[in-house]
Amino acid sequence: MFTDFFKNLKEELKKDLPGEKAHVKMSPGIRDYFKPTNKTRKAGVLILLFPKNQELYLAFIQRTEYNGPHSGQISFPGGKAEDFDKNIIDTALRECHEEIGINPSKVKILGKLTPLHIPVSNFMVSPIMGIYKTTPQFKADPVEVEKVLEIKLKDLLDPTNCTTKEFSYGDISFLAPIYNPNNITIWGATAMMLSEFLEVVKKNNAKFLV
Repeated sequence: MFTDFFKNLKEELKKDLPGEKAHVKMSPGIRDYFKPTNKTRKAGVLILLFPKNQELYLAFIQRTEYNGPHSGQISFPGGKAEDFDKNIIDTALRECHEEIGINPSKVKILGKLTPLHIPVSNFMVSPIMGIYKTTPQFKADPVEVEKVLEIKLKDLLDPTNCTTKEFSYGDISFLAPIYNPNNITIWGATAMMLSEFLEVVKKNNAKFLV
């Protein structure tokens, strides 16, 4: 059903990407910017598209509460690269399997988006674009994942679901741009990566999303 859409999206990912121009649209004003160093670690996340009830969805996770910078946040499944990973695509697929039970052999990789540096944890994160041709059966890792969130692509493309929200960091309060589909708050690095993905989707793909 979505064959032409996936084919066109794969071609768009081969072209010049929006990159920082898309990232900055969803960047919190409080965000620190500094260049990666030799201590910066690599990580990969999987932006997984899949069909459900004749519509396209994206898979997100809500992380469990823990003593760390990303506690409880909404993110794409993924994590840090290990020495035994062949490449960053393998990292994203492995982490996706560990966190939400997706079989890597059933994911078709379409391409990569622009890597994004995460200052608070000093990771350089590579977003990997993949598709699952059938509706997946998710199995969340209870240690890392509070729950799996399935969000319609059309809801993420709806401009009324892009707004701002007030956050607190220590003694500082600030407004940050967010995606807010179904009252789910997506912000920070995940929103920045999602912004680039949606920009790519909107290029020459509107006719496939009617």
